[in-house]
Amino acid sequence: MKGDIRIEEGRATDDEKSPIMEDSTKQDYSSSLSAMNKFDFARTRDIMVLILTLGVVIIVFYYSSCTNFGLGLKHKQVKENNNELKKVLEAAATKEKTVIITTLNDAWAEPNSVFDLFLESMRNGNNTAELVNHLMVVAVDQKAYIRCQKLVRHCYFFKTKKSSKMADEARFMSPIYMEMMWERLAFLQTILSLGYNFVFTDTDVMWFRNPFPNFRHDADFQTSCDHFNGRELDISNAPNNGFLFVRSNNRTIKFYKFWVSSRHTYPTLHEQDVFNRIKGSDFVRKLGVKLRFMDTNYFGGFCERSKDFNKVCTMHANCCVGLDNKIGDLKIILQDWKTYFSSSNHTTPQPTKWRAPKLCHM
Repeated sequence: MKGDIRIEEGRATDDEKSPIMEDSTKQDYSSSLSAMNKFDFARTRDIMVLILTLGVVIIVFYYSSCTNFGLGLKHKQVKENNNELKKVLEAAATKEKTVIITTLNDAWAEPNSVFDLFLESMRNGNNTAELVNHLMVVAVDQKAYIRCQKLVRHCYFFKTKKSSKMADEARFMSPIYMEMMWERLAFLQTILSLGYNFVFTDTDVMWFRNPFPNFRHDADFQTSCDHFNGRELDISNAPNNGFLFVRSNNRTIKFYKFWVSSRHTYPTLHEQDVFNRIKGSDFVRKLGVKLRFMDTNYFGGFCERSKDFNKVCTMHANCCVGLDNKIGDLKIILQDWKTYFSSSNHTTPQPTKWRAPKLCHM
């Protein structure tokens, strides 16, 4: 029995010890589990950080590649456009590096529209036919460019984001009109920076005589006028920049840069009104650019017609609203000129005055 008792006691002793051993085992398991949980959390956190970091790197690389690719395309396009412009300029320029420039959109390029009248005047004027060889037509839309190529030798397609909108007739002071005028001004700045002098002419200017003998050699910037007060150097004249002659030099390049940048100073004005604001500014005076305002007897328009058929070089359909009105009155003055020019043998009576404008009005 003692043995049984020892056995029982032994069992009893073992049974009494087992709860303590179970607690110890549980504690060890809990500690291990806790350590494992901490390890898994840390590893998960590190993996998530790594994934996020890689994601950011991939996104940055993707957009950087796209941006650089876009900039590369844009740079390539600008370079190609400049190369094409240089080729056209070189082909059209005189030996003195002077080009005659006009701009054209689809509305004015239609058959029997303004552009046809413009070319007819140049080809039938007094010593003007040869000047067509130095004419560079700047088309602002695809249709105008195609039409230009059928009629003249030197055409340049001036591509902009708004080329399609520029195809239609632009109403005076409309947003698209304003955009066209400022785009044109910036383009002329580029011409000067490339070292070319230019005669800029609106397409609704009729050419009756070679104007070059009437340009002054000592003037940087020479512009026609809506109204001329008789004093060529007086900045209070009312200029019209639809016909002008500009020499390329440091003064005119800086002047055009200032003029273009002044758009931000006068955001609601078109480029002609901005010119009137800056022509007497301190900057222009200090720059020393020599401005000349040309006599309307030589460079007239519907605002103020030339009074002398023996002097007139150009006539501009200014002070006129509406494309159809322009076309009608330009046909009349072109016929007046033909009548005068054919009368050089004195067999045909010379007209005493222009019969137009009739349809045009402001």
